[in-house]
Amino acid sequence: MKIVIERAALLKSLGHVQSVVERRNTIPILSNVRIDAAKGKLELHATDMDIEIAETTEAQVGKAGATTTPVLTLYEIVRKLPEGAQVELAASADGGQIALSAGRSKFNLPCLPVEDFPAMSGGDLGHNFKLGAADLRVLIDRTSFAISTEETRYYLNGIYLHAAKSEGVNVLRAVATDGHRLARVEMPLPNGAAGMPGVIVPRKTVAELRKLIEETDSEVSISLSDAKIKFAFDNVALTSKLIDGTFPDYERVIPSGNDKKLVINRRSLSDAVDRVSAISLEKARSIKMACEKGMITLSASSPEAGSASDEVEASYGAGQLEIGFNSRYLLDILRQVEGENARFTMSDAASPTIIQDDLDSSAIYVLMPMRV
Repeated sequence: MKIVIERAALLKSLGHVQSVVERRNTIPILSNVRIDAAKGKLELHATDMDIEIAETTEAQVGKAGATTTPVLTLYEIVRKLPEGAQVELAASADGGQIALSAGRSKFNLPCLPVEDFPAMSGGDLGHNFKLGAADLRVLIDRTSFAISTEETRYYLNGIYLHAAKSEGVNVLRAVATDGHRLARVEMPLPNGAAGMPGVIVPRKTVAELRKLIEETDSEVSISLSDAKIKFAFDNVALTSKLIDGTFPDYERVIPSGNDKKLVINRRSLSDAVDRVSAISLEKARSIKMACEKGMITLSASSPEAGSASDEVEASYGAGQLEIGFNSRYLLDILRQVEGENARFTMSDAASPTIIQDDLDSSAIYVLMPMRV
């Protein structure tokens, strides 16, 4: 194998694939990137056995072939090469080493047999549909903050993606919860998604996918089965195992009888919550929200740091209500509200609160109260 490729193109592809590789591996081949060169194309594969990222880029292929070499070392070398450098990669005749040269810089890296590199991308993924990258970013950004990090409840360690009905309309719905808060976002169901099974996309997969789609406006092709999911766009494909578990019946968590409505400027509320929570030293940074006609009062106190309060004008006409929240969780939700106002629908101090964008019903957030 012998190729020449521009440093920026190689660095971009290596940057995408290397991020799935664990820094410490007990299986040597999992530290390597698979390099395939043929017909003017260089294809890179990296995997941790749960996720595989493959990316294709153009290159001058002098001799077709394939090998594997430590990806993190290769990435660091290419990253430190001067901009505009032409990088030559050439595998030795016996396949035991790969030589990298750029200008006066020369490196020799060890290789492992291509046959040992695990393949994840096979198998039948019978359900196929497309989603715009911008829509996929919305689904991820508005739900991923609520993914649980508690490993014992592994079935909550991802985003639950499924087809559903909302007011008689077929929708694609994404849900995440950690038991303290819940995020549910939906959009019109894409063609081909009607028969899809409900799947739980793992937290690490969500994070890697979000990085990959950051700068693209392309449509993303999504293929899935009960066990695997694949996202493909431009020259990149991410294949991942799905979480083997049953997502809880989240509809039971969304209250239907909340009768106290509060509409408030989202930025004013966020700023006030941020200020008041500074006085709260415990991990939860709890705050109290006292609602009365036309106004809410936020307060927090701690024996060590003193007390704080702040008032914000709001549209509220129900009876007086005092309710406590984890300020960090509340701020996480308010960051997802893109409109000017947030709408709170509450019942009492012990019941879950619904928070939405006042002009957008496609996203619902549920926040459990806490004692303050």
